[in-house]
Amino acid sequence: MSNKRPVKIVETVLRDGHQSLAATRMRTSDMLPVLEQLDNVGYWAIEAWGGATFDSCLRFLNEDPWERLRTLKKHLKKTPIQMLLRGQNVLGYNHYADDVVREFVFRAVENGVGVIRIFDALNDVRNLEVAMRAAKEAGAHVQGAFVYTISPYHDKESFLKVAKDLVQLGADSICIKDMSGLLAPYVAYDLVKTLKADINVPIHLHTHYTSGMASMTYLKAIEAGVDIIDCALSPFALGTSQPATEAIVAALEGTDRDTGIKKEQLFPIADHFRAVKKQLAETFKLNTAIDIDTKVLTFQIPGGMLSNLLNQMKEQGMADKYPELLEEMPRVRAELGYPPLVTPTSQITGSMAAFNVMLGRYKIVPREVKDLVRGKYGRTPAPIDPEFVKMIVGDEPIITHRPADDIPPQMDSLRQELAEKGYPNASVEDVLSYALFPEVALKFFETNRK
Repeated sequence: MSNKRPVKIVETVLRDGHQSLAATRMRTSDMLPVLEQLDNVGYWAIEAWGGATFDSCLRFLNEDPWERLRTLKKHLKKTPIQMLLRGQNVLGYNHYADDVVREFVFRAVENGVGVIRIFDALNDVRNLEVAMRAAKEAGAHVQGAFVYTISPYHDKESFLKVAKDLVQLGADSICIKDMSGLLAPYVAYDLVKTLKADINVPIHLHTHYTSGMASMTYLKAIEAGVDIIDCALSPFALGTSQPATEAIVAALEGTDRDTGIKKEQLFPIADHFRAVKKQLAETFKLNTAIDIDTKVLTFQIPGGMLSNLLNQMKEQGMADKYPELLEEMPRVRAELGYPPLVTPTSQITGSMAAFNVMLGRYKIVPREVKDLVRGKYGRTPAPIDPEFVKMIVGDEPIITHRPADDIPPQMDSLRQELAEKGYPNASVEDVLSYALFPEVALKFFETNRK
């Protein structure tokens, strides 16, 4: 068959692969020996920055994430570097002022990022406007992403509407971001068909192997005409990561969707990362053998979060209430307006469910839950019952506008704070690191900037 419509692949081994299976502990030195080889494979992009890598560099690896980006860019001369950005949350857990978002995007592109995938936990497009415009202005490929989830308020039409809004905002491509591995093969086929019929930019699919369906989902999406998919080289694939690059490349060989990538080229690179994974497991005492867990299809809770919640219950001496927690989680999610369970909404929903089971329903309500209910994170997919809103936030004002409109510019005050802490000549990059993770960044500066 002639190679008419090659499926393009984004390699995630340098970001989501090790974030999913090795607690984001891969170091720049682990990547360096094979960067030129990766650059020559023929990937559409290599995802290597954003997500949890920024925090992990500063917090655990004593590395400057900006320096990592510049180093990667020196070696990846042909293949764009892709990053994951949480819209107005940038890479943190709260909304930042527009000037921080803009500056961060400009600096990311200037330091080497070529593709920016931008999403919002609630699929509230207002939270993506500033980041998408800035990325466009900076000259990056702007990928608008919607978070895939299952609820009575999420269907093909609702996802299509978000995708159209993202194209309106200037998205160069659209990504279906399935962070929990919930997207079933035939549903993927229909969703991709729907998007392809109505939208004139490439459609990209990102999923995780968590439920065990990911390779089948990719195959049906490819049959439906998806343009780009995310894969990880085999040592950092499967489990809660992506399908294996080599397997997908092999599966499509000789078809009209042949990727054009030579699988033999991937084997020595995979061998390198096999050794890296073993070493990371030993150095950081990690369990990298993560099983698939089909229960995610019922609870929609990513596997890592389930084990965290179980540990919390054990620490409180309430491990016997764990089955109750699993039943409480979907109930809380429905009451909170069916947010997709992705950072930070997964943590907010999970901790509320845990409090309810341990202390009684809504006896204690964390500030983040109140903020979610009153609209501080944006618009929830389903309207929240007014009675429930009153019970949770009383007479606190409800936010119906874009939440970041309430945040005054922050860059000047952040510079000022850093100067007062002994860093009067901090680079813009250091100011941004401090903006996102103040305590962690200061600790890093003490060691590396004196």
